[in-house]
Amino acid sequence: MSTSTSSALRHPIGVVSRRTGLKPDLIRAWERRYGAVAPGRTDTRRRFYSDADISRLLLLKRVVDTGRSISQVANLSNEELDSLVEPGKPAPAHAAGDPSGGPFGGPSGGDTAADLYLELCLSAARRLEVGELELHLQRASVALSRAILLDKLLVPLLRRVGELWQDGEMRPTHEHVASAVVRSFLGGMYHAYDIPATAPHLIATTPQRQRHELGALMVAAVAAGEGWRATYLGPDLPSEEIAAAATEKGAQAVALSLIYPPDDPGLADDLRRLRRLLSPSTVLLAGGRACSAYGAVLDEIGAIRVPDLPTLRRELDRLRG
Repeated sequence: MSTSTSSALRHPIGVVSRRTGLKPDLIRAWERRYGAVAPGRTDTRRRFYSDADISRLLLLKRVVDTGRSISQVANLSNEELDSLVEPGKPAPAHAAGDPSGGPFGGPSGGDTAADLYLELCLSAARRLEVGELELHLQRASVALSRAILLDKLLVPLLRRVGELWQDGEMRPTHEHVASAVVRSFLGGMYHAYDIPATAPHLIATTPQRQRHELGALMVAAVAAGEGWRATYLGPDLPSEEIAAAATEKGAQAVALSLIYPPDDPGLADDLRRLRRLLSPSTVLLAGGRACSAYGAVLDEIGAIRVPDLPTLRRELDRLRG
């Protein structure tokens, strides 16, 4: 086959999936997250792959089937990948997205297992299969540690659903379904811990006009997992209500999730008012993708910025100490 023929972009992702045995969601993940292949795009944003792309995906699949992680091998040349293939070695049951290898029929192992559960969850969300999505999350909660479940599955899942929606590959319906299932799942996590009455208390919520609640609910789940008594108030609350709840609970910390909008002209005054109403001993934590847009006022009121969940865990541990 000539080089020009092998590099021609002529195969839609359905054909590539049939030829390689890889699910479309897994192919997209290998492309987006690891740069394994670089398909072309039509004017309508449909992916098209070359024969060379198919050959490389088949080679990557063979290497992954030996037990290696895609993150370890995606950037290797085809020659280097060839050298890693071990002929005759059977593939592990969880390789390449096969859901039969882990506890209760799910993949097993650290980040690789989280990646595979992510693709299973995305596939269910694309097909609006609510029960299937719920089942994958429940199985993941058994197979993965709490930190990996949150950091490597739930956070990437919500981010990927948002990206696919923005790219036109998912409809708002898909985003709403995925968010509703994750919201219910996080609520179950948050209430699942038996926390002693003597544990420090944290309030999690969003300020007025910040209506995206999943970040705050995730904070409550993390805090409960770290041994805090967490109270989730829901989204979009005035400063007076947040402060009243913190006073009633004797909260040591109030955590705010700032997602959207990033340019609310009234939020700075709301945050200043909240700081005045809270006890001086109550710590303010703030996170979310719009957090940097309000950095000046957050610094002014002495709020601690937490850019990710690992940082949140460290701050909660420090405050508890």
